[in-house]
Amino acid sequence: MLSLIIPVYRNEGSIPDLLAAVQGLHQQLAGALEVVFVVDGSPDRCHALLRAQLPATGLNATLVLLTRNFGAFAAVRMGLQQATGETFAVMAADLQEPPELVLQMQAVLARDEADVVVAERALRHDPFLQRWQAQLFWAAYRRWVVPDMPPGGVDIFACSRAFRDALLTLAESRSSLIAQIFWLGFRRASVPYVRQPRQHGQSAWTWSKKIAYLADSVFAFTDLPVRLLTRAGMLGMAVAVAMAVVVLFGKLSGLIAVPGYSMTLIAILFFGALNLLSLGIVGTYAWRAYENTKQRPQAVALRIDRFEAP
Repeated sequence: MLSLIIPVYRNEGSIPDLLAAVQGLHQQLAGALEVVFVVDGSPDRCHALLRAQLPATGLNATLVLLTRNFGAFAAVRMGLQQATGETFAVMAADLQEPPELVLQMQAVLARDEADVVVAERALRHDPFLQRWQAQLFWAAYRRWVVPDMPPGGVDIFACSRAFRDALLTLAESRSSLIAQIFWLGFRRASVPYVRQPRQHGQSAWTWSKKIAYLADSVFAFTDLPVRLLTRAGMLGMAVAVAMAVVVLFGKLSGLIAVPGYSMTLIAILFFGALNLLSLGIVGTYAWRAYENTKQRPQAVALRIDRFEAP
């Protein structure tokens, strides 16, 4: 049995096509499919449409409504917790990732060639600005967070039960589910695909969310900010020593006749800014450590409906 997790947010327009695609997967898998829809506090009619239409689809389905928008990763984790299959896959509700990818990833798992399979974008049919932003984002992600990340990034994946169980033990908040997949290890395989144009609505994956996601990943998976701060501090000390030598030489040689305050002011401003930066970075790590000690659930379900195939 394959459990398919589909996070849903602002996808009202794609619900009919989504259900048709899932029904097609259900037929190709000879009914060995369980579907978990997780509506992530979507402000549109996604939940109402799914709740009204799912009983007539003949799918073994679970419909989860979260109390608010917790984010895509939290929705996926909720879906993985509710799923009961032997293998698991994640699919996007906007259908920009071809549904056939689920079958390809499931085939790799069925042959026992890997414990987790990631879908790797080989090409994307997005507007030029979105493609440029995505390339810039994933280049930074590969450089600073996960060097093994495919150049086009990863949005969907499939995994075995053992991998799912290990993934759910990582109860970190303000982290990256995708980075956790690469951090866990296990046997990993990839399946290339061409990202399709969006047919309904607009993407909720804004540039500000990309920056927040990159920051979460950096602070959760690398000590890069601390290393940069250390190097900046060493550079600041070197600059301060050089400035002191120059001022001392000028004073002894008579080039500085009247004591001034410019160099003192520059030094105070420089080290004051460096101190503020240090406090900001240390405070960020401290806050994230505090967040993880709270042990709050990453998502809360308001309602769960289950639909069984006849």
